[in-house]
Amino acid sequence: MANQRDEELELNELREALKRGMSPARTELRRDLWPAMVRRMEERRRRVPWFDWALAAAAVACLLLFPHVIPALLNQL
Repeated sequence: MANQRDEELELNELREALKRGMSPARTELRRDLWPAMVRRMEERRRRVPWFDWALAAAAVACLLLFPHVIPALLNQL
């Protein structure tokens, strides 16, 4: 009996801790998100990271250094 009572007490403490830790959910947004989304879609700036350029340069260098590999690569297509 005492074990069950301890479990109930522990569960109640856990419930209270969860209630204190969670903030109440907001039902409406502070601002309209659609204009910001439209601006972002209209920007259309694409950035290519530096490591993509480095990888492309390494691939071209390998093809220039080992041209006999080109037919094998084309065969895979």
